[in-house]
Amino acid sequence: MGDKKLFKRTLIGVAFTLGFATAGTASAVDWLMLQGTEPAAASPAVKVWGFVQTDYQKDFSSAGPAGVYNAPKLLGPNLNSQSGFNISRARIGVRGTGFPIDDHINYFLLVELGNNATTASSTSTGIGTAALGSTVARMTDASVTLNYLKGARVRAGLFKYPGAEEGLQGFMLADYIDFSEATNAMLLERFPNALYTTNSIFLTPAQFQSSGGTLNGFTAPVGAFRDTGIQVFDEFNLGKDWALSYAAMVGQGSGIQFNNVDGKYDTYLYLSTEKNLGGAGLTANGLKFFVWNQSGQRMADVTNDNIADPKFYKRDRSGLGVKYMAKPYRVTAEYITANGMIFEGPDKPSFYFAAPPNAANLVNNGATAKANGWYLDGGWYIPNTKWELDVRYDTLDANTGLADEHKFNKWTLGTQYHFNPMTKVIVNYEMRDFKCTGPGVVAAGVNTCSGSANANLSGVGNKLGVQLTAAF
Repeated sequence: MGDKKLFKRTLIGVAFTLGFATAGTASAVDWLMLQGTEPAAASPAVKVWGFVQTDYQKDFSSAGPAGVYNAPKLLGPNLNSQSGFNISRARIGVRGTGFPIDDHINYFLLVELGNNATTASSTSTGIGTAALGSTVARMTDASVTLNYLKGARVRAGLFKYPGAEEGLQGFMLADYIDFSEATNAMLLERFPNALYTTNSIFLTPAQFQSSGGTLNGFTAPVGAFRDTGIQVFDEFNLGKDWALSYAAMVGQGSGIQFNNVDGKYDTYLYLSTEKNLGGAGLTANGLKFFVWNQSGQRMADVTNDNIADPKFYKRDRSGLGVKYMAKPYRVTAEYITANGMIFEGPDKPSFYFAAPPNAANLVNNGATAKANGWYLDGGWYIPNTKWELDVRYDTLDANTGLADEHKFNKWTLGTQYHFNPMTKVIVNYEMRDFKCTGPGVVAAGVNTCSGSANANLSGVGNKLGVQLTAAF
């Protein structure tokens, strides 16, 4: 092939990557196609890319009874302080096609080097903590897509499963530092320890300074909205600027871990329709409607008897939403439901909230609980400037109908400044209202909901975050 054609393909590939970096703040993106495919006859064989996110956060929560702090009042992933700087994500990847041999095949590789719950050590006692502050590099994506069958592209390996918008989108493109409470609790999966692990005691400021001042926690990394399996997907032009996208996937239900210890498989279904509202390619304005479902089973030991006796529990999730982008305005809304394996908190590694004697009748058991939640997000790009204003309200109703039903409500006020298409800074201020709203049960003379739980949750305060993102 001549040098001119090679240069043209390389240039188009670079432009595609630049569009990838700006798409999250410019359009209602079809993430299935963007992450799983490359433009035919227009992509280089090797394109190195990635991004770095560094942030500062300050939690203004106050101590609970006896001067101790519980998990919602501490910053992740280490859960040992209320303020500090962090490299929340540092990812480097390679993507491209089999060009010049065969451009019907493309691949996607990505490695995480930042300090977050994805890089948790297998020997850790808290999420992301082996020795305090240490991290373990992990491969988060490794997939190959075959583009031979019209209407049925096949992607295999480890990659983001088709699902909720917050999980499916590229994190470097997100408009907020933290996920909504619904996405964090119901979709960012935590995997229970093999043996029942007792809940942690709360921490005092003095314990923050000692090596023993970490919460008991999950030893496995979070699922990171990913799974290892095989997916069939594609996009269809419906005419009049409308397109239809679908995906069907079977995965191990193991997140970024390469195991299938329970011998079960998860199923994922996704359907969306998008309308182009002006512009072309990745920078087009758009309107997207989407619906999704995932269903599987997990093993968990929820009995505090020092015997490894895990049982199977269902883990079903579903949701629907809409995203509208027509500069200078952006609106996104999504509703999510969950059945089984409800995350009780980073210090509840056995998906169990209350201490014995309630274990006998499985009161407050997240393994069989249900939850639902939603968020509404709006953005305004100030015309003729590099500034953007954002506001989001999100709510989570966890353990619905149980004695320890919880409701987490949060307002997030934010602004973004885009230095250029590859670099931006986000400032967020979160106003949180966390409550235990169930009837509770009486243990040791104290109501576990209106008494002990709310005595600690009443101190959950606001949180400030500043995040700088640079992509390449």
